[in-house]
Amino acid sequence: MKAYRMLLLLPIMLFVTSCATSNDLSSAGQMDYDKTKKMVVDILKTDDGKKAIQDVMTSDAMKEKLVMDQKVVADTIQSTLTSDKAVDFWKKTFSDPKFAQTVAKNMKNENKAILKELMNDPQYRTMMVQVFNEPEIQKQMTDALKSKEYRQHLQDVITETLNSPLYKAKIQELLLKAAEQASKKSS
Repeated sequence: MKAYRMLLLLPIMLFVTSCATSNDLSSAGQMDYDKTKKMVVDILKTDDGKKAIQDVMTSDAMKEKLVMDQKVVADTIQSTLTSDKAVDFWKKTFSDPKFAQTVAKNMKNENKAILKELMNDPQYRTMMVQVFNEPEIQKQMTDALKSKEYRQHLQDVITETLNSPLYKAKIQELLLKAAEQASKKSS
């Protein structure tokens, strides 16, 4: 309540000082302005003045007036991000491997969610099938699968899999089941 009184007092003081006679203004016009300015600044620096400003800034009416137009913000961001300077900035920034790695890690979950959503989209799936059915893409994939590097990689994966204790246990289980079924058929 005290804060509102302080805010009301400020315009009244300004009004009173502005109603001075013309003689007073001509003789000490600059002096009155400086005194008034100092007085207003001093009032705003007090705890009551600060609280009054906080109360005004947190009021719903003031918040509504301070809210920015979303279209203006969106247009500003778009024009800023697509400017030549911004393109140069992003090229330079993404050329730093540490920055690119950090961005990639932070976007991993979002990208994963997007891909999962796309895989359920019939239009996207149809498009992917069309891409993989193109002769040039098929040739590139065949060349890649026939390459020495891919064959070596495939051999390493198979060797690693065969040496895995989990895989060995699974194979052993399957062999025991097959032996049981063969013994049942022969009996």
